[in-house]
This record gives sequence, structure tokens and C-alpha cells, in this order.
Amino acid sequence: MPAATDTPTLLSRQELAAWAGFLRVHAAVTRELDAELSAAHSLPLSSYEVLLFLHSAPSGMMRMSELADSVLLSRSGLTRLVDRLEGAGLLERRQCSSDARGFHAAITAAERRAFREAHATHLDGVRARFLRHFSAEELGRLAELWDRIEPARA
Repeated sequence: MPAATDTPTLLSRQELAAWAGFLRVHAAVTRELDAELSAAHSLPLSSYEVLLFLHSAPSGMMRMSELADSVLLSRSGLTRLVDRLEGAGLLERRQCSSDARGFHAAITAAERRAFREAHATHLDGVRARFLRHFSAEELGRLAELWDRIEPARA
């Protein structure tokens, strides 16, 4: 372990440009997608993401802990978000049959409709704000590069 007085090596100009560019583009695209979904469907991007995972789950429901891990929220952050979505009638909590202390978040018919409408808006936004800037070959290369650095795959 390096001593506390060691000075970290600074990023090169190229490294800094790559890292800062990633952060800048991610923040801008995420902000724009969030604003678009909120304006068109009164559904922030974080809520859309929860609905996406529930919509994609084979049973239409997920354990709250599993859902929190999937959407990268703390347990308490997910609980607050699920409270709001439940209040809006977009999902419901169901007792876990195998664990009396556990709960599932489950999609509702209203959620399925809301998700389908928001999904088209979101996909159009992703294409307009990100994908259109790259050729098919470049998109394939980007996918390879993301796979290389994804923490779960390291």
C-alpha cells in the first residue's frame, strides 16, 4: 500500500479527455432523457428504469432487494421510489410466499400501459441523443469496449 505522502500520478491529457468526455456525455444524455420522459409521461428516468426491470421480469415481479441492486439504488432509495410508484398505481407490493419478511414489487395493468408509452419515447430519445452519432460498425466497437470495462465482467 502506498504511503499517505505519495502523490498520485495525474491523468495524461488523452486520459483526462476520455474520462471527462464520458462523464460529460453521460450527464447530458441522462439529464435530457429524464426531462423528456418527465415532460411526456410524468415519469422520471429513475421510475422508468424500475418499470423496465419489472416489465422484463418473467413473472412480472421482483424481490425488492433484487430490484434495488438492478437499478443501483440503496434499499431506502428504492423503497421511497416504490412508495411513489405504488401511490400512482403503477406497481404494487406483494408479500413474498417463501419469506414472510420479504416483499416483491409487481407490475400492474396501468404500469404496463405507462411503460409501453414511455418506452417508445425513451428509445427515440436514446437514438436521437446517442446512437445516431455512430455508424453500425462504431456501435459494435463501443459495445465491445463497454464489455471490456464492465465491473461485473472484470
